[in-house]
Amino acid sequence: MGLLERYEDLLRRLLGELQALYGSRLVGCAVYGSVGRGTPREDSDIDLLIVARDLPDGRMRRVEEFEPVEAPLHAVLRAEGWPGLLPALSPIFKTPEEVEAGSPLFLDMVEDARILHDPDGFLAGYLERLRRRLAELGARRVPWQGGWYWELKPDLKPGEVFTL
Repeated sequence: MGLLERYEDLLRRLLGELQALYGSRLVGCAVYGSVGRGTPREDSDIDLLIVARDLPDGRMRRVEEFEPVEAPLHAVLRAEGWPGLLPALSPIFKTPEEVEAGSPLFLDMVEDARILHDPDGFLAGYLERLRRRLAELGARRVPWQGGWYWELKPDLKPGEVFTL
C-alpha cells in the first residue's frame, strides 16, 4: 500500500472514531494542508477541522474530549508498521456558530480542504459562501517564499473597511 493509500485508510478510520465520539453532535469534518491536497509526506501531520455542537469551552477541554480518538488510531498504526513517524493529528475544534463567525483559518480551506463528513452541507455551504465573497473582492492567494499569503482586496483604498 502506497503512502497516499495509507493516509486515505487512516482518514476512513479517523472518521469512524469521530462519529463514535461525537455522534449526532458531529456537524462536519474536513482535512486540509498537505493531506487535504493529496500531497502528504511520511512526516505530514493531519490537519483537521472538526465542527460539532455543544463543544466544551476552551481549547484544552476540547482536546481532552478528543483524546479517545487518538489512542486507538496510533495502536493500529503501530501494529501495521506505519512507515516513518506516526502522523500527528492536528485538530481545530469549532462549533457551527464559531464557523459562521469566521476565521483566517478558513481562507486556505477554500483552496485545499477536503470534506470528509458533512451530512447537512453546513461546511460545504460555508466554504462556498466564503469562496464567492473572496471572488467578489478579487482576492487571490499569492505565492511567496515557498508558501503563500492572501491579498484579500487588491484595490483597497486607505480608510476603506470591508468584511469577508
